[in-house]
Amino acid sequence: MLRLPEAHRDLFKKPFGNLYGSIGELLPRLEGRVVYAVGDVVTHNLLDAGIVPDIAIIDGYTMRIPCTRSPLLKARRLTAKNPPGTITDELVDAINEAVQNPPGVIFVDGEEDLAVIPLVLAAPPGAAILYGQPQEGVVLRLVDAPAKQEAASMLNVFVRE
Repeated sequence: MLRLPEAHRDLFKKPFGNLYGSIGELLPRLEGRVVYAVGDVVTHNLLDAGIVPDIAIIDGYTMRIPCTRSPLLKARRLTAKNPPGTITDELVDAINEAVQNPPGVIFVDGEEDLAVIPLVLAAPPGAAILYGQPQEGVVLRLVDAPAKQEAASMLNVFVRE
């Protein structure tokens, strides 16, 4: 398991991609792309916009409060334990499995906030990854070589336990 040290938490507060005020603003950027969603609200809002993500990673909470809008997706369900502030091998394995055999919903027992990092590393070039930026909107990260390099460098601040 990888743990994010408290001293480096601020590095993960800025958007890891382009920030949009709403899903509607970025819909044109999703056309013809594989779409992955991290978070219950983002997944719910994508479904409301008529887009079914190829992979959704959810935990049943939004900002540590039970989410009343948890999406119901008809896709293969995988589960992974992932305590807050960590990236577990179980989560990475579930992400790799879902990317190789979509569609899939990964239900996280714990917290899915940091799942975007291993998801960028596993995703094919050109994929669109969306996740919520609390109190600000939704972040879109298109997967390319620089995105994969940045995700790999982010992992370098984690400590293996």
